[in-house]
Amino acid sequence: MVTSFVNKLAIAFASATFGKRCSQGLAWGLTTVAVVAALGVPATASARSSCPLAESISERDLPKQGRDTLALIRSGGPFPHDRDGITFQNRERILPRQARGYYKEYTVRTPGVKHRGARRIVCGGDQRAANECFYTADHYKSFQCIATK
Repeated sequence: MVTSFVNKLAIAFASATFGKRCSQGLAWGLTTVAVVAALGVPATASARSSCPLAESISERDLPKQGRDTLALIRSGGPFPHDRDGITFQNRERILPRQARGYYKEYTVRTPGVKHRGARRIVCGGDQRAANECFYTADHYKSFQCIATK
């Protein structure tokens, strides 16, 4: 079993090394595919469990209002703000680059504030699955990956 794992790891390393000679995007793709294949992990599970940002926050560590917003996203609404669910442009380029329209933003209520405030959850892909969501408490200056249950 250990030998098999070491062999698979060696194959992944060789693939990653080959990938480094190519463009950065191709290297990342080859490395990811090689590691996922070597470990026998389904690609969807790998994508859900990895955070492309340095910071992450568990779902349970979100403020209560953030957990409430995430529950609304998963249920498809209704949302309290008319701008909830609009396309997030990613102008800050902090989140991974995706096609226009991939990310949607949602307001996280801030107690004591009468306007939308600075807190948001931004989700990519299938909104109801909420597999790729990010939390910002400072109106897009920084983001944390939300580690789902």
